[in-house]
This record gives sequence, C-alpha cells and structure tokens, in this order.
Amino acid sequence: MNKKRVSHSDPTGRDSMVENGGEMEMERTAVARGKVTMQKDTLELIKAGELKKGDVLTVAQITGISAAKNTSDLLPFCDPIQLNSIKIDFELDGNLPGIVIRAEVKTSAKTDGEMEALIAVSVAALTICVMAKSTEKTLRIEDVHLVEKKSGKYSKLYKKWAGKK
Repeated sequence: MNKKRVSHSDPTGRDSMVENGGEMEMERTAVARGKVTMQKDTLELIKAGELKKGDVLTVAQITGISAAKNTSDLLPFCDPIQLNSIKIDFELDGNLPGIVIRAEVKTSAKTDGEMEALIAVSVAALTICVMAKSTEKTLRIEDVHLVEKKSGKYSKLYKKWAGKK
C-alpha cells in the first residue's frame, strides 16, 4: 500500500504538529455558523426566557466563548492562539423553527481562528440542547460550517456551504 504523507505526520508516518514558525503574524478573522432545530413551542419558551434551566442564549454565548478560548485543549493539532475577540450572535428563526448561531473570531496570530469559530458554534449549540432537552427530545444540531476566513489581504468565502445568510 502506498502511504501518502499528510501534513500532520513526520517522515516516519507518526503524528506531529505542523511547523508554523515561519508564518507571519497578521490580522485574521474566521466566521462559522450552525443551527439548532426544534419545535416551535420550544423556540417560544426560549424567546420568552421561560425554560426551567434559565437564560439559554446567555449561557450558550458564555460557553461558546469559553470553548473558543480553549480550542487547543480539545483539538491536539490546533495551536493555542491569542484571540482578540469572539462574537457570538443568535437568530431565533420561527420558519426553521430554531436558532441560527454565528461566531466570529478575530486574532493577530500566525495561524487562522477557524477551529475556534467552529468550536464556539458547536459548543453554543450543545449548550442550547442540554438546556432545552427536558422540554424537547427532538432537538437537532445541523449545518455547522465555516462561512468566511480572512487573513491579511486575503478573504475566502465558503459560499457552497454558507446557505442564504
């Protein structure tokens, strides 16, 4: 079998971290999105702040930010980076029905913050589910994806997965 060398392996095939010492520090932005679908009644309870476990969106925002700041502890090949800002927004969509989550991460590092943005969305979504699961058992996390990545003068939009927003 012909083994192709991948970026996170050394010449012997053992897993290793990628060398990024030669990379330039620059302003970088990553945006990720995802959604939690639910029944309309559950969405209305969240909107009204009437779930038994408290303010779902505030708790989801805090846990998403905390998770983004600890991404390198969760993903072994992800470099720890200093984050300049993490912004998490929620759109309560009655047509879905559910909550659309958007996370934007900014850093001035040698590597991008896309994993941090994806982790922020994922953990915020998991928090919504854990807080609402006593009300509804059919909650679904869907479509977590990278929407945009900017590094210096370069920007890449991930339109294929970005959907309508």
